[in-house]
Parts: sequence; structure tokens; C-alpha cells
Amino acid sequence: MPAALQPIHSHPYGATQIDGGYQFAVFSRSATAMRLLLYDDAADPDPARIISFDPTHRCGDVWFAFVQGVRHGQLYHLQADGPFDPERGQRFDGNARLIDPYAEALAGQFLPSTDGIVRPPKCVVIDEHFDWRGDRQLNRSLSKTVIYEMHVRGFTQSKTSGVEHPGTFLGVVEKIPYLKSLGVTAVELMPVCEFPLNHWNGTALDRPNYWGYDPLAFFAPHRGYATSSEPGAQVREFKQLVRALHAEGIEVIIDVVFNHTAEGNEYGPTLSFKGLENSVYYMLEHDRARYLNFSGCGNTVNGNHPVVRQMIFDCLRHWVVNFHVDGFRFDLASILNRDRKGRLVPNPPVVEVIAEDPLLANTKLIAEAWDAAGAYQVGSFANIRWAEWNGRYRDDVRRYWNGFSRQLNDLATRLAGSADLYENSGREPFHGINFVTAHDGFTLNDLVSYETKHNEANGESNQDGENVNYSVNFGVEGPTNDREIEALRGRQIRNLLATLFVSQGVPMLLHGDECRRTQRGNNNTYCQDNELSWFDWSLVEKNASLVRFVRELIRLRSEEPTLRRREFLRGQMYGHSQFPDASWYNAAGLPMIWDADRNSLVLLLGGVPANGANPPGSDVLILLHAGDCPQEFQLPGVALPRKWRLTIDTAADPPADIFSTDTGPLLEQSGTLLQPRSLKCYRVEAAM
Repeated sequence: MPAALQPIHSHPYGATQIDGGYQFAVFSRSATAMRLLLYDDAADPDPARIISFDPTHRCGDVWFAFVQGVRHGQLYHLQADGPFDPERGQRFDGNARLIDPYAEALAGQFLPSTDGIVRPPKCVVIDEHFDWRGDRQLNRSLSKTVIYEMHVRGFTQSKTSGVEHPGTFLGVVEKIPYLKSLGVTAVELMPVCEFPLNHWNGTALDRPNYWGYDPLAFFAPHRGYATSSEPGAQVREFKQLVRALHAEGIEVIIDVVFNHTAEGNEYGPTLSFKGLENSVYYMLEHDRARYLNFSGCGNTVNGNHPVVRQMIFDCLRHWVVNFHVDGFRFDLASILNRDRKGRLVPNPPVVEVIAEDPLLANTKLIAEAWDAAGAYQVGSFANIRWAEWNGRYRDDVRRYWNGFSRQLNDLATRLAGSADLYENSGREPFHGINFVTAHDGFTLNDLVSYETKHNEANGESNQDGENVNYSVNFGVEGPTNDREIEALRGRQIRNLLATLFVSQGVPMLLHGDECRRTQRGNNNTYCQDNELSWFDWSLVEKNASLVRFVRELIRLRSEEPTLRRREFLRGQMYGHSQFPDASWYNAAGLPMIWDADRNSLVLLLGGVPANGANPPGSDVLILLHAGDCPQEFQLPGVALPRKWRLTIDTAADPPADIFSTDTGPLLEQSGTLLQPRSLKCYRVEAAM
């Protein structure tokens, strides 16, 4: 079939359908020649056709060509000639088969090399048509959001999941009723963009790339999460997942990794960006031959170069427009705050323009506000729309409950929405994503069962993973049959969960924490694609009382606007309540003297006023006690005229540990006893 080469459009990049065929467009400033390699099958080691881009059809730094007769499903690579001059930042290799930076899907795996040529997965020309059945982004306010962080494969790969399609996008679809029953409003999916399934020389990876933080193609859903091996099936199946989640009112936030790629450092393979314009796509050392490594993964994407910045914008828009995703969590986002030489700068263009982009106006933007080179910008990453993973919340809540620090002012600040971090930049409490655990670190069960990490299975002599975890084991390292220790661990889990869901800000729950999923003390399971990481669904039944506890916590939060304010607490009178929005007391019911008490704290929240269709919030009383002995609490004098109904008691046996609306017992006295390491929460009795 002859190929007709003619200029059509210089944008968009990638493969674009034109009448009778497809246009291919790619950026390269320094290439001297560009070729398109077309394949018939994903397993083919060599192309069936090679088509040279006509250099007269180059427009500026964009090479483009129209190929007659190409249809969706076509497999391809790019290939570019140019200078190999590492000391000037150039790494062209005329033999390398290159992944199109704008490829919308990949097919196959790295094939074995017998001639020194790396053969990466092939790009797929995609048919964009899909019946969305009227689906749109849900546009739920962040203030009403409850996030469930999960791994697509790990969620259903275990035999205990009982799904028809384990470890896939469609496997998650089968478990949507469970997600719906929990009450979460959004899933935050660990990377679903393409990453390697095997080594670039065609052999098996030494350690499986389970988490997926090693991107090959930013625009492409991961082929390993599809049930079908048909090239491009993953695009259709990911859209099916989004559509199904939206139908049940659950938003989709995806974890994006714009900080590095799978090409690694100067010793890594040439797979895509290196072979097209290395010095544009990556931050380079002064000698230009080596890579700056702020990611800890060998290279750093040059996000504030205009060309790379445009690619990031195009990619975000692609996932929003073509896949209807509701938000993004930016891995190691502080790298986006570095200029082309790696220096941290205020208001970097890429961060500001993402926040101001019209097509992303309703999209949730969440930064992991640190990187692997020492930048820690929690509270100072950006302003306007950016939310952040609140690492300070994680550490301060762990330190309080696990006995590492009883700095009650730190705990109070986190309960109140972390105004110290977000208020000065003009943001609100919901710009802080509160979490106690996440994929990177201990699970909640392990946080109260292990005092040290146990990462020997990772093959790095237990040198990987975080060393400072503020974890405890209560006398035994790991599992135990000691009933007292197990009871205390269970109480501590409820304390941490209850604190998370009564705090101002947005709560994020790690998948499986609601049923005590364990990784047996491994706090860095990036390479553990096995039962150590997978969700054990038998735990949902085994720990049904804890699952119920979490469901009721989420229900309480959804019903109680006082726990999810849109403004910071200021100790002022608002709305219908007779109390200020927040006031703090000690166990004696007296105004808090912050340096005098290290174990016990009382927070009295005045209910928020009605807002449009939303009913007014209740007055809420929260009592926290991290001491090792029982503690009598007296109600503050201002609270005594009211009747208070118990909602949460983490020291009580289920089902008395949490009550639905208006079903808990009334507090009949002026005080109450808290057991060691426990939390109680009351809501004011509604007037009849």
C-alpha cells in the first residue's frame, strides 16, 4: 500500500485521524532525519514498513507526515537520526525504536535483543470513539470529598477477591458496590499510565515494577490492567471503569508522574525522549553528559521548559477530555517547582498555568509537595487551587497517638485544618489532604504492630523505605495472640481513623486500612506484586466490625457539615450555634493552657449555619486522651446547658464504638470517663 506524504497540520502531536489515513507529528529540534516504523503485530521484532518523514514537510521543530490507509489499531515506533554528543546533551541513536511521547496506548512488551537494538512496546493508533452514555465529570467540591487511595491490580488480584477479571480495570468495576458501601466519594488510583512490564533487554525484571512509578508513556493507560490483549483495549476498559464509577457517584483521581521517566540515567536505554531531544526533556548536569536526579530514579523531567510544559498541559487535558478523570495527584510535585537548572523558584510557570488552565478549571489538583532531593514544601507548594498531601498531618497525628510527642498544639492545629500551612496562601482547610497512611509506608495495621520496617523481601538488605515511621508494637513485633495487645492495637486503629474523619480538611484512606490489611511490616512494597501487597478480601469479613466503624465514620462526615468546614476556625461566633466555631479545653473543662497538659484535649465546635439546600451543622464535642491511665473529663461550663449524644467511643466494644444519627446514648452527667488511649465524640441533641 503506497504512502502519501504531505503536510496537514503541525498540531496536535502524535497520531491524528485525517480523511483516508493518519497524520503523525513529533517535536525534535536537532534531528537530521525522522522515520515512522509500522508493524503488523506487537510481537514482530522488526517493522513491516519504514516511512521517512519528508524534511520539506517539517514546520519549525515539528516533523509531520500524513500516511494514507493507516487505520486505528496500527502499531508504530518513531526513529530519529541526529548527533550523539553527550557532552552537549545530545543522545540520538539512529537505530533506536522510539515510543512517541504522545502515544495514547502501547502494545506488547520489550522484545529480546540479539543485535543490540532495544525494542520497546509499540505505540498504538487509537480509535477515540466510545459510548459515554452521557457521562461527565462529577465536579464534587473538595470539601465534600473522601478519598480512597488504591492500586488497580492489587485491589482485586488476590483469589479472595472472587472477581471474574482479577487485577484489571474491569476487576475494579466488579468491586464498585463495595466502594459504594464504604461511602467514599473518590478513588485515587496509583499510576495507571504506562510503565514497563519487563526489562528493556527483554528479560524479566529483577524486581517487579508493582507500584508503576516508572512512566513510559504519559498519555497511555497501562496495558497490564486490561483483560484483553487487543492493542488499545486498555483505553476502552479504562473508560469503562471511569464511566461505571461515575454512575455510582465516585470520582476518579489518577496519580501522575511528571518527575522522571523509565529511561533512567546516562547508562539507561534510549526509549523515547532521549532519542528525540534529550536536552529539552531532561534536566542535565553542568557537564551535560549526566542527569540531575531530583526524583531518585536516575533522571528528572524538565517540566519548566516550554516544550515539556506544553506536553504536560496536553497530557492533563487528554485525561480530562478523553477519559473524564476528575483530578490528579502529582507525584514528587516539588520537582515542578524547579527551573531548568534544578533550582527551586517561586511561581514556576508549569504550576501556575496548570492552576489557571480553563479546561482544567473543575479538576482537582493535589500535590505531593516534596521530592527526593530534600525539597519539602507542604504548605508552600503553590496557592490558588492546589491542594496538598498533608505530610505534617500524618506525622503529628501519629506522634500524638503513638506517644512520640504530646505537643497538643500541633495536634490541635491539624484537627482544625492546618491554618498554619494553608491560610497565608489564600487557601482553605480542604486544600489539605489529611492522611495517616498511604501506599508509601506502613499500612494502618502495621503502624500499630511493628516498631521497625521489615523490607528484607525487597532485596536491598532492609536499607530501602522510610526509617522514621512513629510506629509502635505494644510489646510484640508483628502478629500476636495476646488478647490485651490485640485489643489495644484495635483501639489505636480506631483512634487514628476517628481522628482522621473528625479533622477539618479532606480525609484520605489507604485501601484495606478499613479491614486491617497487612504488609507484614514492609513499608516499601514497590516491588511486591504478590500477596504481601494484594488486598486480602477475607479480611473484610474477619474484621467486619472495623469495616462498619469506617463506614459509619464516613457517614458521619457526610451528614455533618461542622466536620468539613470551608473556612478556617477562628474562635468566633457564626450562624445558629451558641458556641464559637472552635474553643479548646483541658480535661477539667477549663480553657486550654497549651504547655500544661500533654495527654488530653477537648475541642468544642459550634455548628455551621444552613447554606442554601444544606441543613445547619450540629455542635460537636471531641475528647481525646492519649495517656496510659483512665482520665475523667469535665464538660466545659458553656456546654453544660446542652444535651450531648454519644457518636464515637473508640474504647467501647462494637457496635457501641460508633452510633448512627440520634441513636447513641445521652450524656446524663457533667463529665465522662475516657479509657487509656481513647477518643469520644458527641453531637448536641437536636431540639424537638
